[in-house]
Amino acid sequence: MSLIVMKFGGSSVGSPERMQRVAKRIVERQQEGHKIVVVVSAMGDTTDDLIDQSKLLNPNPPAREMDMLLTTGEQISIALLSMTIHSLGYQAVSYTGWQAGFRTDSVHSKARITDIRPERIFKALDEGNIVVVAGFQAMSEDGEITTLGRGGSDTTAVALAAAIQADLCEIYTDVDGVYSTDPRVVKVARKLNEISYDEMLELAHLGAAVLHPRAVEYAKHNNVCLVVRSSFTQNDGTYVKEEAVMEQGVVVRGIAFDKNVARISIMGVQDIPGVLAKVFGALAKNGIDVDIIVQSGVLDGKADFSFTLSNSDKEKALSVIESIRGEIPFRETSSEDNLVKVSIVGAGMVSNPGVAATMFEAISRIGVSIKMVSTSEIKVSCVINADPLQDVVRALHTAYGLDTNEQVFVGGPQDRR
Repeated sequence: MSLIVMKFGGSSVGSPERMQRVAKRIVERQQEGHKIVVVVSAMGDTTDDLIDQSKLLNPNPPAREMDMLLTTGEQISIALLSMTIHSLGYQAVSYTGWQAGFRTDSVHSKARITDIRPERIFKALDEGNIVVVAGFQAMSEDGEITTLGRGGSDTTAVALAAAIQADLCEIYTDVDGVYSTDPRVVKVARKLNEISYDEMLELAHLGAAVLHPRAVEYAKHNNVCLVVRSSFTQNDGTYVKEEAVMEQGVVVRGIAFDKNVARISIMGVQDIPGVLAKVFGALAKNGIDVDIIVQSGVLDGKADFSFTLSNSDKEKALSVIESIRGEIPFRETSSEDNLVKVSIVGAGMVSNPGVAATMFEAISRIGVSIKMVSTSEIKVSCVINADPLQDVVRALHTAYGLDTNEQVFVGGPQDRR
């Protein structure tokens, strides 16, 4: 008898009809002889609706009270799903995140899991129950209700699978696996049968919304057997594992994009040690994450540098930079939004020269200028204007042979080995 964690997102349980379909699917898995633990998100747009209601009453609500409010969405889901399973003649018991044993630090709205104490889950399973756990939520050691941030239900499921040593963690969503890119943008995007943890982690960080990055990190660290599949079909999903089988000739596995990008440039900064540390230290103290950083050449002892960040943090970042102007003199700042970051990802890039050149060529061929570039062993990212995004993604998808079954070699004859 194997132990399986099944996670269902908000769209999967977004209506009574969908809730019934999910319950039947859960029961079918138990009938196959498995012990089942289910992690579920809030129904449909419940979380967004709660946020909207809160802002009508208080545009800047306390983080603690927002956690108190938002956790109610998952509690509704777990109770209704458990009731539905009972209506089918099977035992089920629902637990909030804290009842299930999740403990976190005390940071409201983006807490980190510090411990999981699943004794209550094991007891319920031994009694023959299907256990239904609320995703996204937990409790700090000092007894405060906390949430794990958006996408936290994925993290709940994978962390729980690791804690109870489940044989499999299934993430059910509204797509039937991980695709080479967003199929709404590229209709001929291919579904991947499997993908490595490292590739999936890069895609998740770079904008692919199928899995939350922290969930992939947990899976990789604990070697959790993870599969992404549709809650609406019986199709095989995509397995996320340590090493994935590489298709011959395909070095790029996926294309991701992030629309929430802005760029800030600081010009005329003294080229002395410690300047960058002070600037980015100040940004970090204010909770602002930066991504790509580029410094230009030095002229007359002064340098210019630019960095990207979330568009939602742009105004706050500009204010922080202005506040340290007396400590770090500079000539001026400028900012730019309406940008996107488009990225290619693939473990095969390590041993295949010319991959980046193919990307640059494909983008330039449609008349798009590249503003910034960032690379790692398995990814290349380019920052461009947002308007031609879909054309760029389609061009890249074709350039790397992802919308055909043909073998495509990038970078010229030297790659044919």
